[in-house]
Amino acid sequence: MELLSGDVSGVLSKWISLQRNDESSSLSIPEDEVVSQSTDFFKLFVRAVASGKTDINDPAWDETLTMLREVAIYRGQRGLKPAETATFVLSLKEALFEVLLEKGRSKNLLEDLWSVTVCVDKLGLFVMSIFIEKREDVIERQQEELLEVSTPVVELWDGVLALPVIGTLDSSRAQVVMEGLLDAIVQFEAKIAIIDITGVPAVDTQTAQHLLKTVTAAELMGAECYISGVRPQIAQTIVQLGLDLGGMQTKGSLMSAFQQSLNRLGLSIQKIDNKG
Repeated sequence: MELLSGDVSGVLSKWISLQRNDESSSLSIPEDEVVSQSTDFFKLFVRAVASGKTDINDPAWDETLTMLREVAIYRGQRGLKPAETATFVLSLKEALFEVLLEKGRSKNLLEDLWSVTVCVDKLGLFVMSIFIEKREDVIERQQEELLEVSTPVVELWDGVLALPVIGTLDSSRAQVVMEGLLDAIVQFEAKIAIIDITGVPAVDTQTAQHLLKTVTAAELMGAECYISGVRPQIAQTIVQLGLDLGGMQTKGSLMSAFQQSLNRLGLSIQKIDNKG
C-alpha cells in the first residue's frame, strides 16, 4: 500500500482525531490510553502491511492480531459497547481513505482503496469476534453461578435434606441439581432427601427422567428420596403422558414429605398447648 510508505504520521493523527470526535464514544477510556493504544497498534499494522501479505491469518499479522485481541478484551472489561470497540478499527479505514484522497499520490488509487477496505473490514470482524467471545464467556459463567444459587440444598432436620427446584429442569441444570444433592448427602450424612418441585411449571418425559436419575443416584448414596410438590395439574400430565416414575415416592406438599420423613426416623412433631 503506497500510502503507508510515506504519510504514516498523517494517518495516525487523523485516526486518533476521528476516535476523539466519535459521537458514540462513552469516554470511559482516558485520552492518553486511546493515543497509546492507537500508536502501538498502528505501528504493528504498518509493519504487517509492509510485509505484502493481505491475509490477516498469515504469520506476518500475528503481532497485530495479538494486540487487537488485548484491545478488545481491555475495552470489554471497561464496559464499552460493541460499536465503540468496532470503531477503534473501522475509523482507521476512514482515516486511510481521507489521506489517500487528500494526497492523491497513489498510482493505483482504486486498488489501494479496495485493499484498505478488505484489510480493515477483516480486522473489524476479528475484533468483534473477540469481543463477543469474551462476552459469551461472562454470560456462561454467570449462568453457571445462577444455576448453583437457584438450587440450594437445605437441612430441614438432622438427617433430612430438602432441595427446592424452581423453573425448568433441563439437562444442564439437572446435572447441577444431582451434584449438589449428592454432595450435601455426603456432607450432612443424610438419610432422607426431599426434592420439592412446587416451583417447576410442568413435568414432561425429560423432566421425569432427570428426576428419576437424581433419585436413583441419591438412593445409591444411601438416602431415601421423596418428590414433593406434585400438584393436581402435574399429576394429570403424568397420567396423560403415561410417564413411568419408577416407583418414586411422591407427596403433594413439602410439609407432608417432611412429616413422612420424620415418621421414617421414628420422630414426630407435637403441638404445644400454651393455654393455662
